[in-house]
Amino acid sequence: MMKQAERLVVGEAMRLLASAALCCAFAPTAWPASHPRIPIWTASDIEKACSRALSRARAEVAKLEKVPVSQATVERVFLPWDRLQILIEDTQGPVEVLTNMSPDPATRTAGEACGLKINEFGTELFQNEKIYARFQRVASADGIDRKLKKDVIEGFEDSGVALPPEKRARMKAILQRLEEIRQTFDRNIRDNKTRLAFSPDELRGLPASYLEKARRDDKGDYLLGFEYPEYEPFMTNAEDEEARRRYYIAFNNRGTPQNLELLGEATRLRREIAALYGLPSYAHFATRRRMVQNPETVRRFLDEVKDKVRELERNEIDELRAFKAERLGKSVQEVTLNRWDVPYYQEQLKKARYDVDQEVLRAYFPTDASVAWVFAVSAEMYGVKFAPGKAPLWHPSVRYYDVIDGKTGRLLSGVYLDLLPREGKYSHAAAFGVRSASLLARRTPISVLVANFNSKGLNHRELETLLHEFGHVLHGVLSRTRYASHGGTNVERDFVEAPSQMYEEWGRKREPLRLVRRYCAGCPEVDDTLVKRLHAAHSFGQGIQYARQHLYASYDMTLFGERAIEPMQGWIQMESETPVGHVPGTQFPGTFGHIVGGYGAGYYGYMWSEVLALDMLSAYGKNLMNPAVGRRFRDLILSRGGQRPAAEMVREFLGRDPSPKAFFEEITGRRGD
Repeated sequence: MMKQAERLVVGEAMRLLASAALCCAFAPTAWPASHPRIPIWTASDIEKACSRALSRARAEVAKLEKVPVSQATVERVFLPWDRLQILIEDTQGPVEVLTNMSPDPATRTAGEACGLKINEFGTELFQNEKIYARFQRVASADGIDRKLKKDVIEGFEDSGVALPPEKRARMKAILQRLEEIRQTFDRNIRDNKTRLAFSPDELRGLPASYLEKARRDDKGDYLLGFEYPEYEPFMTNAEDEEARRRYYIAFNNRGTPQNLELLGEATRLRREIAALYGLPSYAHFATRRRMVQNPETVRRFLDEVKDKVRELERNEIDELRAFKAERLGKSVQEVTLNRWDVPYYQEQLKKARYDVDQEVLRAYFPTDASVAWVFAVSAEMYGVKFAPGKAPLWHPSVRYYDVIDGKTGRLLSGVYLDLLPREGKYSHAAAFGVRSASLLARRTPISVLVANFNSKGLNHRELETLLHEFGHVLHGVLSRTRYASHGGTNVERDFVEAPSQMYEEWGRKREPLRLVRRYCAGCPEVDDTLVKRLHAAHSFGQGIQYARQHLYASYDMTLFGERAIEPMQGWIQMESETPVGHVPGTQFPGTFGHIVGGYGAGYYGYMWSEVLALDMLSAYGKNLMNPAVGRRFRDLILSRGGQRPAAEMVREFLGRDPSPKAFFEEITGRRGD
């Protein structure tokens, strides 16, 4: 199953703005007494706030341009620059939340319009030759200064500041159009109101709790949309194969046909970016700023993954086909395992072989109790407290919490939880870094965790999703960086998933899982026997899962590689070469929002990050509930955000160079519990 993305910074130009790293040789350490909450703006409010922020930002840019080049210092250039980042973030962050989560369509539309204006400003800023010259002149005071100066200069250069005027203008137009494409692509999926009608017979196998919540029409048929709490349980439990086929095809067309056209345009525009820089492909342009540094490293990594999982995937597919044949009372030769069969028969096999029923597990992990448990585990591991607080909310189901340091009692940050599905809301699971930390500005960070869970309880996969996204949240709210532009998840794209992927492991080990019952006295106990069964069930299907991840990453690298391909034809060719093949009539690339956003030529980063995540996990030894190691992880990884290169931070935390051993054991199902 494809893991969900963390917040994607608005726009390709603003991606550079958000990751631009600045530093100073000094920074105060006190936090403010006040802690602003996210404002709940109307459409009109957004228009006014956006106009006001951009007007003020342009005035700050004008001041910065007037600093004599000979007097360009950390104090006169880096400090005003950080204030500028904060000024923009104070509008961009809330607007992005409301664009994706507001129940009001007019507010969402106004948010998109503001996002385009901010994106345009970001490109103008990073094409500003005067400010670029002043950054080049600043003498770095320390190692952090040197790293951050390099990041900012690269951000300017990646936006076209050093290109000839005609190419620079073209780069600006491309970046603006790419942001328009990203917004439209996401909106086509988010606002898709299609509902499929299924008869009661077609829902055989679905639990009563699912049927009770599903909408029905005047004929008594069930009306199902594309929210994950509706789609995923159906695909893993519905006995009717034809119903699964129909739902699968519709789900894999939910943004098309327009999104296929948008993806094709984005591909052409990114190819044009590479040409402006004299590079062979957009993959070369994107990876040169990441841990891997070049596409060749990515290809070697993906080849190694393929070699490890190819045979395992085939074996697992053969097992599922044999299981299907047995259930249908047919010979294996008479049976075809289709795409819409894979999740269903995986689930049924795990029930039969390991006695693991994901729907039954919801009784073990009630949603509210699971949140309380994640808070408690995080508090113990990282020395913090989560206290319910008052804040304006964009929907009644949203909750807000202050994050308080357990040792000093100081307010560190804030967390919003928006966990339940509703119409018009962002349809995946993600962490939105709304406000970044800045010790210099005495600025507290805020993150928003967004999901679409069942209100009654989580299955085990959803529990892992909660932990994954909370890992991103912790990366944001425990950040204590000098500058906002360093804060939280503003790290290399192929490292950003590592802390969150590592945190998923707390949902697989007996030490933390046995604590869940403290927050739900009437729940069944998660004992050693259940944990072992969960581990065994988790290990089956790793070949299928990572072969699919390999396909997504390989498609992404091919799409943005040296040879131009038509997106849909390229996908059909690549998916057809897999053991289960391609389903005619499906158009998955039109739903693949990751690569239209910040993961273009970067989807490999999910597996690359997991190499580091599972290796860092080794520091905990046999006991994940080790607060001493947790505090060290907080200090060396989470609190530093992007102030140092990821490779350096990981090496310091491990005390050695990273190793892929644990990752390859994981993807082949050979890692012990």
